[in-house]
Amino acid sequence: MARRNIDYTAVDDKYLRQRSLKSGAAGWVLLAGLGVAYVISGDFSGWNLGLAEGGWGGLLIAFILMGIMYTCMVFGLAEMSSTLPTAGAGYGFARRALGPLGGFATGMAVLIEYAVAPAAIATFIGGYIEALGLFGITNSWPVYLVTYVIFIGIHLYGVGEALKLIFGITIVAVIALVATVVGLVPHFEPANLFDIVPDGSVGSSAFLPYGFSGVLAALVFGIWFFLAIEGVPLAAEESNDPKRDMPRGIIVAMLLLLVFGSLMLVLVPGAAGSEAMGSSDSPLPEALRAAAGGSSVLADFVNYAGLAGLVASFFSIVYAYSRQLFALSRAGYLPRFLSLTSKRHTPWVALLVPGTIGFLLAALTGNGGLLINIAVFGATVSYVLLNLSHILLRVREPGLERGYRTPGGVVTTGIALVLAVIALVATFFVDILAASITAAVFLAALAYFWFYSRHHLVASAPEEEFALLEKEGSTLT
Repeated sequence: MARRNIDYTAVDDKYLRQRSLKSGAAGWVLLAGLGVAYVISGDFSGWNLGLAEGGWGGLLIAFILMGIMYTCMVFGLAEMSSTLPTAGAGYGFARRALGPLGGFATGMAVLIEYAVAPAAIATFIGGYIEALGLFGITNSWPVYLVTYVIFIGIHLYGVGEALKLIFGITIVAVIALVATVVGLVPHFEPANLFDIVPDGSVGSSAFLPYGFSGVLAALVFGIWFFLAIEGVPLAAEESNDPKRDMPRGIIVAMLLLLVFGSLMLVLVPGAAGSEAMGSSDSPLPEALRAAAGGSSVLADFVNYAGLAGLVASFFSIVYAYSRQLFALSRAGYLPRFLSLTSKRHTPWVALLVPGTIGFLLAALTGNGGLLINIAVFGATVSYVLLNLSHILLRVREPGLERGYRTPGGVVTTGIALVLAVIALVATFFVDILAASITAAVFLAALAYFWFYSRHHLVASAPEEEFALLEKEGSTLT
């Protein structure tokens, strides 16, 4: 059947049976843990590179702006995930609001973000391991390979086991953050925040050593504090009660991340200096060592436990990319074999293919900063489309049954939309090469949709049914 230049192909019951996930695997506490796990690596490494781009003042402004953007967006996502609880999450929301092209564009932007972010985190894991000096291991491809093999392997075993392990690892990472706060508070010196010499550019000062342009450059790293929190709704089909659990899980996770991020931003450079921390691969243990005047038991503990934070995010984002790829493939937007699931209801192909790509990216570049920029570009594109989707759903379908309603309605997501557009523009100023490469991949995916996949969609996929039922007011079989 065809609808407005979109063609649907018939599938039998076996098609969806081969593409089913395990329901009831997560309640709101596990979902909140998943949300924190997605992002917590951003507190251990990566964010500090923004100090070298904008100084402490520039990164502070970036943190505040992106914190507002994510908080406003999370309220919108809480509403949409309680209304359209499917594994497609962002793709499903945009599919309902923006049509097939908008849905696919959103899903692909999210997929680019989630496929590349673990590669960046893998390089940071290598940095923390190298800092420990274990057996002469360096930050190199064998570390990345072992990381991918172990944690994809656990996901292949089963989602319930994976989510519980993610939660446990996240608890260890949170303990490490608390230990860092305790260790650094006595050594905090406000002057350390402003130890970068102003470069004389427009607006430069002790607060903004690289001027106004530094603020724009730091936005990417402000995003790294929160990147991937939007992945919580991808667990909708595997949660106990998505209408209730999704809003609770994602909002609690966001509040925790705001607290952790602000503490690291103030205390780490406040104890060890912004200039020194701006180029560190393992800023938390290095700050503790600097504060102690050398090696310390606490620094070693945080170094080991910091690995848990990086692993938690790596592990959880692997979960996220597999569910986004699974949903797009199940609906026919991407090759259908990518959505096949095992007897344990895990999307094994969707775990292995992006994992292979991510490993190659990490091994070939070894550049966490470059990979952050690529992931952030995909993220900001999706944020623009997600916030726009919430606004359009509110305007076009005010009577749609919603399990949760965003405080402030479209004003809230309107603020997030404006900030997301600014962040998207900033990615081109920070790293034009990374943004251009990612944009080329994104456009190639859109061409694939236009010339092929829009003629081979699956109407019975949950995300398509949600959208088509709204259009036709009838049940499709």
